[in-house]
Amino acid sequence: MRDGYQGNSNLKKAGTKLEFTQEQLLEFTRCIRDPIYFIKKYVKIVNVDYGLVPFDMWPFQKEMVEGFHANRFSICKMPRQVGKTTSVAGYMLWNILFQDNYTVAILANKGALAREILDRIKYAYEHIPHWLQQGVLEWNKGNIELENGSKIFAYATSGSGVRGGTYNLIFLDEFAFVPHNMAQDFFTSTYPVISSGKTTKVIIVSTPNGLNMFYKMWMDSIEGRSLYTPFEVHWSMVPGRDEKWKEETIRNTSEEQFRQEFETEFIGSSATLIPGSKLKTLTFRPPIHKKEDTDTYEEPIPGHTYMTMVDCSEGVGLDYSVISVVDVTEIPYKQVLKYRNNKISPLILPTYIYNIANKYNRSFVLVETNNVGKQVVDILHYDLEYENIFRLEYHEIKGQNISSGFKRGASFGLKTTTSTKKIGCANLKTLIENDKLIIYDFDTIAELNTFVRDKDTYKAEEGNNDDIVMTLVFFSWLTAQSYFKEVTNSDIRQKLLDERNLQLDEETLPVGFINDGQQEEKTFDGKDLWETVRSRGYTSSGFEFNK
Repeated sequence: MRDGYQGNSNLKKAGTKLEFTQEQLLEFTRCIRDPIYFIKKYVKIVNVDYGLVPFDMWPFQKEMVEGFHANRFSICKMPRQVGKTTSVAGYMLWNILFQDNYTVAILANKGALAREILDRIKYAYEHIPHWLQQGVLEWNKGNIELENGSKIFAYATSGSGVRGGTYNLIFLDEFAFVPHNMAQDFFTSTYPVISSGKTTKVIIVSTPNGLNMFYKMWMDSIEGRSLYTPFEVHWSMVPGRDEKWKEETIRNTSEEQFRQEFETEFIGSSATLIPGSKLKTLTFRPPIHKKEDTDTYEEPIPGHTYMTMVDCSEGVGLDYSVISVVDVTEIPYKQVLKYRNNKISPLILPTYIYNIANKYNRSFVLVETNNVGKQVVDILHYDLEYENIFRLEYHEIKGQNISSGFKRGASFGLKTTTSTKKIGCANLKTLIENDKLIIYDFDTIAELNTFVRDKDTYKAEEGNNDDIVMTLVFFSWLTAQSYFKEVTNSDIRQKLLDERNLQLDEETLPVGFINDGQQEEKTFDGKDLWETVRSRGYTSSGFEFNK
């Protein structure tokens, strides 16, 4: 029950009475006022070379604690092995010792890691003088409780971890390693706990791990879109780490691993459909309206043409049903709305599609019909009587094509095949790399960062989703269809070809020969040629280009 509490002589028993000396009272008062003084003087850690030693804080660790103390919301982007968790542990220990009824929640991507952090606090607690300790009531693997009413709990980061509790401080360790969807669910369930008080602190500390929820929160803090105060540490701020150390570390690991774990770069997965260098340039922006599962980035504009793509799921909490709306009035195309929900019934989804498509100027709708999508598109057409739904016809050689009318054999919706997915992925890659499809939504960018090659196709990495990306794959497949070009009066392939030809023309300067009959031929390039021609009064017949 008590994890060795009763027989642990290093712990002060509840109800123990102690008489303070004058010196102890002064020290106690100073510790109450200054967490850094307390941590430096009384917190001990285990050093791999020297064993149990005082925690002699480095300058950036002091800055960290000062930031935690001064701000309600802190987010830290830090390299590996810089004592970040130890610094936070010391601050949490100070809080429970010197504040009554103070409750702390430690959350990590795994429960075992959260308990390991709690063990560090317990170990440090055991090695501070008895006159600084509070009496111990509980001393378990997952929580401790002190006589002053203060408590610490260790949880895995999950939606139910801290739901229903009241906490003064929530610490999220290595938050970048929590799966993206779990991270979102966690904040959905946890934020009410955070916002229930006016002094509740949240400390998020992590090494980057791709472009995920931690990346979004970091960027929001840097750009002033949130109340989180950012704090960043570079590996060179750690004593003993120099260029020689860097070279040795890279030789023992890899350049990419060093950039992510020590340079703290946000590097996406390898083998993604869109190259990492391009993904890093994609900039998300907050929606102008956010209502439940719908993020709106632009309201419909009269006269504009929109396409609505739908990926359907069974609504059982696994894959998501997604509705994406793209403005195709002009190139570049623009993502203007995203709806995503993994619990909506296929019987209700058609109503959402109907309302969104109607709002966006009765936009054209393309529904993927591999599973429950056939039921969804039938309800949308027959029950809700929505007319602007793409029909497809199938040819043995050409495959699926958008039908321009009510041809025999044509059916509503797109059936995803190896061929349609391959074409859609290739076109999506071209559109994004050439800035012909503007993506505003963070969740879309996050999915693109985990949309990776798997044998002969692309799909989400294990533990991630690709439902939003797939709606853009459908859209990209659609852009190559003849009927799409007729409806939008635009040809993305011709647009790219024209731009390429123009670029080649601009890069190729004309080279010519001028002969006035009095001197040998001279060669001129570009601008110099034209200036010479004009200054000498030559006409176009007075020189010829060297092909």
